[in-house]
Amino acid sequence: MEEISLHVLDIVENAIGALATFIQIEIDEQEADDTLCVQVTDNGRGMPAEFAEKADDPFVTTRTTRRVGLGLPLFKQGAVATGGTFEIHSEMGAGTRVRAVYRRSHIDRPPLGDMAGTVLALIAVNPDIDFEYAHRYGDRSFTLDTREVREKLGDDVPLSAPMVQAWLRDYLHEGEAELYGGVGK
Repeated sequence: MEEISLHVLDIVENAIGALATFIQIEIDEQEADDTLCVQVTDNGRGMPAEFAEKADDPFVTTRTTRRVGLGLPLFKQGAVATGGTFEIHSEMGAGTRVRAVYRRSHIDRPPLGDMAGTVLALIAVNPDIDFEYAHRYGDRSFTLDTREVREKLGDDVPLSAPMVQAWLRDYLHEGEAELYGGVGK
């Protein structure tokens, strides 16, 4: 995967497969520390400890259609290749947290990619799942929490409604642009 946002998409798809009803996506970019931290936390069914310990092995997968799972191993490889770290913490019945920390300035760090578009697509395709997206860049931050959006809209308006999707798209893109001083990254 050429962009970190695609890794996030893959991890969230795994969380949805694990019956998560709430998924938190956090991006924390700190130029001063030379770090880019990406964390996805879910409240899905979790993994047994022995499986979680091996989840970053390409030959360990829950898929039944093939014997190789490359999502987590490639995510880990990307972070570690930059001098960063990777960890998975999972608890049965409580969910899973996947965290990758990249050296931000490293030449091998993949671009972050279109996080706003990724989050929008996840919400559109999974309107019954709650997402919290938090992105920090230095001392600036931006958050979208679908639970708050639902509260404002009421039960009659789904997050997949075209007008809601248009508003979410604009809100996400504007929030991301403000993080970088009003310009794209």
